[in-house]
Amino acid sequence: MTAMEGLPMDLRAFHNEVEGHLLAAAAREEARAAAARFTAGLAWLPDAQRVEVERLFTEEHLALARASWQRTARRGEELRGEYEAVYRRLRARLLAGLLLGVALVVAAVVVVLVSV
Repeated sequence: MTAMEGLPMDLRAFHNEVEGHLLAAAAREEARAAAARFTAGLAWLPDAQRVEVERLFTEEHLALARASWQRTARRGEELRGEYEAVYRRLRARLLAGLLLGVALVVAAVVVVLVSV
C-alpha cells in the first residue's frame, strides 16, 4: 500500500499538483546550474552575452526535460492501455475456465446421481 492509496481524490490531486510543482522547480534549478557550469568555461564572453547564453541554455534544457516527461507520460499511457487489455483477456480466460470447470463438475454430479 502506498501513501497515496488512503487519500481521498481531492487530496490525491492536491498531492500530485504539489509534486508536479516541486519537480518543475527542481528541473528549473537543474537547468540553471547546468547553464552556469556551461558558461563558467566561457570567461572571454562579456557579462551581458553570458547572461543571454545562460538564459537560452536554461530554456533549451527545460524544453528537453519537458519533451522527455511528455514522452514518458505518453508511453506510460500506452503501456497502461496494453496492460489493461491483457488483464481483460486474462480475466475472460480465467472466467471461461472457471465456468467450464463448474460445468464439468455439475455434469459429473448429474451423471453420478443418474447412475445411482
